Amino acid sequence: MTNEEPKRTLVISTIENGTVIDHIKAGEALTVLRILGITGSTRECVSVATNVSSKAQEKKDVVKIENRELKAQEVDRIALVAPNATINIIRNFRVIEKKGVIIPPVLIGVLRCPNPCCITNTNEPVMSRFEMHGKKAVCSYCDAVISSDISSHII
Repeated sequence: MTNEEPKRTLVISTIENGTVIDHIKAGEALTVLRILGITGSTRECVSVATNVSSKAQEKKDVVKIENRELKAQEVDRIALVAPNATINIIRNFRVIEKKGVIIPPVLIGVLRCPNPCCITNTNEPVMSRFEMHGKKAVCSYCDAVISSDISSHII
């Protein structure tokens, strides 16, 4: 009999087809699900692991979504809240594509402007457009700046 702690393993079933979002900052998996429009009433089969051990980070979250591959705009949204995330596309139980996320220099239709008088918040058919300056997002129409709590501005 030894006094060693038992080794903990992460047990989440594999998926045949779909997307695995790995290396999400611990505690942000539910934000990622909200960004993707996944709720308890949607049809996707989703596995979520939160605060699991990681070699690259102290803790991380992981999201697996069966039978859904993410669109580029969805990946852009995820990059805003999980800049170290890895997107894995799964087909026939194999990873066929693995890529990191990158916050693009310009985000169109991704963020809601905090300025209620901005043209994007009126009845005009204008999509929001933000330029990224480091971790700050600047509205191209009214120069409003989002510098904190960016996830609350994601459309």
